[in-house]
Amino acid sequence: MSISITIIIIIITAVISFIAFSNHELMDKLIFYPPAIAEQKQWYRFFSNGLIHADIPHLAFNMLSLYFFGDLVNSAFVQIFNSSGTLLYLVMYVSSLAVCLIPTYMSNKSNYYYRSLGASGAVSAVIFAGIFLYPEQPLGLLFLPIQIPGFIFGPLYLIITAYFAKRGGSHINHSAHLWGALYGIVFLIVMSFALHTGFNPITHFIDAIKNYFN
Repeated sequence: MSISITIIIIIITAVISFIAFSNHELMDKLIFYPPAIAEQKQWYRFFSNGLIHADIPHLAFNMLSLYFFGDLVNSAFVQIFNSSGTLLYLVMYVSSLAVCLIPTYMSNKSNYYYRSLGASGAVSAVIFAGIFLYPEQPLGLLFLPIQIPGFIFGPLYLIITAYFAKRGGSHINHSAHLWGALYGIVFLIVMSFALHTGFNPITHFIDAIKNYFN
């Protein structure tokens, strides 16, 4: 019985996060710290920050979200991209770790007090790729019984996240959530057309919504 790439990501992330909880030196080396990138060219921090988390609830929330969506999105990628599906799923996840932080980096290159960590941006990319593929699926926040279709949940989430990102003043990097989510959708669309899969994610999304109301 093979282990899915999603489970492998979760295991690696959980192990390193737990080690970093009690190893502040490791935490400092892996955390997203814009001045270290700008001045010391430590570009790896764009990716390594996704392997560490602030605490167990932070880790659990991200990894549970990835667990619920990861295999579903990976399976859809295999159907769309055939043998390259799992690789592209992994590429989307890893690249989104960096892409979602570019606006944060541009705004904080000289901010010596700013730090960010966690896989939330990459998890958002997976979730929103899933929403675009299965817009009729009911979604809700963890531990809340209320669920609404993904094509309604998604825009609401993006609007709220954009508001909090613009307002600032929070320990949560809402900007990474926002750009990660958008990147997941863009990655799916661009790769579908670039690789000539014959699958049109935009038409598929619209048709799924139409079928939901029929």
